[in-house]
Amino acid sequence: MTLPRGFKASAEREAVQLRRELGLSPADRLNIQELAANLDVKVVDAGTLIDVGRLEEIERIQAFAFSAATFAVNDKNYVVTNPVRTDPRRNSDIAHELSHLILKHELTEIREVDGVPFRTCQPQEEEQATAFGGTLMLPRPLLLAAASKGMGPQQIANTYEVTLEMARFRYNSTGVEKQVRRFSTSRS
Repeated sequence: MTLPRGFKASAEREAVQLRRELGLSPADRLNIQELAANLDVKVVDAGTLIDVGRLEEIERIQAFAFSAATFAVNDKNYVVTNPVRTDPRRNSDIAHELSHLILKHELTEIREVDGVPFRTCQPQEEEQATAFGGTLMLPRPLLLAAASKGMGPQQIANTYEVTLEMARFRYNSTGVEKQVRRFSTSRS
C-alpha cells in the first residue's frame, strides 16, 4: 500500500502545527499525553478496567494482539492502552490512535477475532495512522536537530521515548540518514 500523494508533507506540517499549539518548537520532545489532553482525548490504562493478568494471557496467546484502541462514549474520545507494553511502545500506540482521530478515520470494517466481532479502520487508514503517528512523535525538524548533535536512532529512541523501530524508520525514511551521511562525507 502507498500513502496518498502529499500525505507525508501534510503530516509534517500538521505535526509542527500541533506542537506549536502546545507551545513546543518542532524539535522539542512531545509528551503524547499532553497532546491527547489538548485534543480532549482521555487516555486510559486497560489495567484499570480489567485484570492485568488477562492482558498478559492475551499477550501469551497472541503477541501484540492488543496494543491500544479508541472508543467514543457519550461524545468523548478515549484511548485505552495496554499496560503490558513499554512506555515507548505505549507512546507510539497513543500517537497512532490520536492519528486516527486527527485524520477523522471512520470505523467501517468489521473483523472477527475468536468469534468476537469488532470494528476497525480500513488497511490504508491504518497505514496512514502509523505514518502520521511516527511523524507526530518524530517530525523531520526534530530528527535533523538530533542528528546534528550526533544522535543516531538508538539515542533518538531513548531521548524522545519512542521505540527503536520507530526511530530507525523515521530516521531512514525522512532522508535524514542520507543527509547526515552526505554532510559528514563532504566535511572529510
